[in-house]
Amino acid sequence: MPFWELTVPASAEVSEGLTNFLWEQGALGVVEEERPGESARLRAFFPESTPSTRLVEAARRYVDSLRALGFTADGSDPLLTPRLEEPWAEAWRQAFVPQRVGRRLLIAPPWEVPAPEDGRTTVIIEPGRAFGTGTHGSTQGCLVLLEALLAREAVAEALDVGTGSGILAIAAAALGVGRVTALDTDPDAVAAARANAARNGVAGRIECLIADPRDWAGLAAPLIVSNLLAGTHVRLAPDYRRLLARGGHLILGGLLPEEAASIPAALGPHGFTSAEHADVEGWVSLLLRG
Repeated sequence: MPFWELTVPASAEVSEGLTNFLWEQGALGVVEEERPGESARLRAFFPESTPSTRLVEAARRYVDSLRALGFTADGSDPLLTPRLEEPWAEAWRQAFVPQRVGRRLLIAPPWEVPAPEDGRTTVIIEPGRAFGTGTHGSTQGCLVLLEALLAREAVAEALDVGTGSGILAIAAAALGVGRVTALDTDPDAVAAARANAARNGVAGRIECLIADPRDWAGLAAPLIVSNLLAGTHVRLAPDYRRLLARGGHLILGGLLPEEAASIPAALGPHGFTSAEHADVEGWVSLLLRG
């Protein structure tokens, strides 16, 4: 069946909001792409019945409003292309292929699960309408730090803030964390995380909840993972302190290189010190001690 593909420029600070906007316009699937030497972009797929003129105009107005607010963009306009040669779902799935991450993880979509590999734990992720496929540099950086930490020491409990597809929570459980609480304010993300936890056989150890970390009153955990944007990490600094047990570890992703140094400085007054970092495809993830 024919469908529309809408390509929209999307810098890191606007990607999440723009993705939500595209879902609201009726997208069937949204893919975030970053290629070396090229500006980041979103590819969204829409049914042929969607009015093309209205769709492009709505996307252009949204991008223009972001530019007016001072958010960066590469200057290009949204581009709408008819696609006739393949189903939209197949085009969407092509962006998600099995990924070896670190020394112990193999992240795969449910439609392409490879044969087990010695020494690697397979994590199966169907993102649905949630962020986190394992292909993005910010997610992989968090996974690398998480894997290395859990190889050194046992962690009984963890808190995943902004869980998205649940990939970090599921990886933590698969690597030995006894119990994980996964929070997100998006009901679609929580539904995806629950389904993925069941897919990986760890649903009994992961509690996925619709909740804002600023309102969460659970017990302090020895490990927090949070793959969000830099500004959100700064705003959540007091909550990270409240929710992390003393002497625990905080893994933060979603940082551009120029932002990475500002995070330890912002969280330092709350008792956090920088311990390790991972750089993956232009994204920085940090491990801090609290």
